[in-house]
Amino acid sequence: MINVIQYLEQNPNLVALLKEQRASLIGISSVEQMAILEAFIDEMNIESEIWN
Repeated sequence: MINVIQYLEQNPNLVALLKEQRASLIGISSVEQMAILEAFIDEMNIESEIWN
């Protein structure tokens, strides 16, 4: 799971495809995939200009 998250951090365009449901993570359950996406969404919100 850690390797998947690291790969997605290095390839943010894949996160966008996952959000649009144009890609999926093989071997990752739908619940785990939703958790990963929520983490990336929360991370992006924290990095927004409001918090800086």
